[in-house]
Amino acid sequence: MTTAPITIRLDDRELQLPAGSHLSDLLALEALQPLPPAGVATALNGRFVPRAARSTTPLSDGDQVLLFQPIVGG
Repeated sequence: MTTAPITIRLDDRELQLPAGSHLSDLLALEALQPLPPAGVATALNGRFVPRAARSTTPLSDGDQVLLFQPIVGG
């Protein structure tokens, strides 16, 4: 039995991913974009997701993912 893909929103785009995908899978697919996965911060449904938790953070149908450059300073 094949599971239907999920639809998520990445910034302002809708994307379809295989069911069971994690945040790290999405970032691997987006690796050709201007910012590499290591150079971005991530938020899932408005909550910050640390880099170390991306591979264990599952995505669900309808999730909203935001990628942004972390702000460092003092």
